Amino acid sequence: QVQLVESGGGSAQAGGSLRLACVVSGYTHSTYCMDWFRQAPGKEREWVAEIDSDGNTSVSEFVKGRFTISRDSAKNTLYLQMNSLKPEDTATYYCAAHPLVDACPIILDEYDYWGQGTQVTVSS
Repeated sequence: QVQLVESGGGSAQAGGSLRLACVVSGYTHSTYCMDWFRQAPGKEREWVAEIDSDGNTSVSEFVKGRFTISRDSAKNTLYLQMNSLKPEDTATYYCAAHPLVDACPIILDEYDYWGQGTQVTVSS
């Protein structure tokens, strides 16, 4: 059974930093797409960042230059380093995983595995 467990959320002042972690267990596929999404109250869930088993990383335009995605394979942990936080970064952050087959999914609903989410609140 695949489990993704996020941690590291909390409160921060604008301009501050937080690092989210997502511990992955039970994932036996040899390839992966691992992503961070977020969802603010009243809004749709949106994609934030991705790393895949080919070593590619990407982040959305609204966090580019501020957020960095990484993975520690020895710890089976996905990270999201968030710097220069803004109040509009306030959301519940979710990690998600899916096997890499030709390309990573482009539709949120295609992701097989999700964590329960961790809340990030940024005050001005």
